[in-house]
Amino acid sequence: MNTFVSAFTFDSLVWDWLIAIYLFLTGMSAGMVLISIHLKRKIIEGKASANGIIKATAILAPLGIITGLTILIFHLTKPLSFWKILVFFNPTSVMSMGVILFQVYMIVLFTWIAIMFKDELAVLLQTLFKGRFDFVNPIVDKLAKFENALELLLALLAMMLAAYTGFLLSALKTYPMLNNPVLPVLFIFSSVSSGAAACLLLGIVGFKESFDSNCVKWIHGIERPVVVFELFVLLTFFTGLIFGGGQKEVAAMAAIGSGFWASWFWYGVVGAGMLMPLALNFFVPAQSRHNKVFVLLVTSLSLAGVLMLRTFILYAGQMTVV
Repeated sequence: MNTFVSAFTFDSLVWDWLIAIYLFLTGMSAGMVLISIHLKRKIIEGKASANGIIKATAILAPLGIITGLTILIFHLTKPLSFWKILVFFNPTSVMSMGVILFQVYMIVLFTWIAIMFKDELAVLLQTLFKGRFDFVNPIVDKLAKFENALELLLALLAMMLAAYTGFLLSALKTYPMLNNPVLPVLFIFSSVSSGAAACLLLGIVGFKESFDSNCVKWIHGIERPVVVFELFVLLTFFTGLIFGGGQKEVAAMAAIGSGFWASWFWYGVVGAGMLMPLALNFFVPAQSRHNKVFVLLVTSLSLAGVLMLRTFILYAGQMTVV
């Protein structure tokens, strides 16, 4: 018990588990958007709003970013002053540039969702407000003319958002493990991994998307390569630290050599979160994989693995200081 408590409470700790959840949710949102944009443009035939994966993204992507920002706001020492960072921008601050990115991303994301679900939106507004918001429909119709450009912009913003949290942590020069240029790349792959898992989980289990749909097949097709690349980036991440010598090597060995966080990494992140889903998808017969229990198990393991990875990077990265 003392080991557990000390692992989560030490003198050099600044950002705690709430920030890990924030990092996880923003990454998941970005990953889902990247996947859904590709599916809409290249895979889906017919109306996108009828697709279970798109419906899942329309719910979880905004919910993830809003919940993540809410956590960030209340994690600040003065949450009631958060509005100032939304208005006063500092081009030399990584945090301030991130706030701009979040704002633009959310605006474009909600616009994209409104365009895809414009018919459903019109019915909803009519039902709830009895015509008082009829002016919204013509605005959405006009914005729909720029749907292609909006999708390309949103894809760029989602990629930047997935990498941003990695850049934010890598800017912390006093923490040798976090001050690593590979971190943004690792966060991009983990964002896509969590996004794919979330798409399948809610798309299949919640919205009953068919196992035989082209969208589900495509996501299954990228799952293994994404996890393999994620493992490769992790290897590169720690190899760079170890061969970097000095405090970088000390930070790496403190994180993965022994102790609570080493067990968290090897058994939780790598074992349960990456290798186990890979093994299940590889060894379980295809017919057995076509059931909701299997999807629930594998996607839950993947999501838990990404959350554990973000938590590990955050905590283990703050254990060693320059």
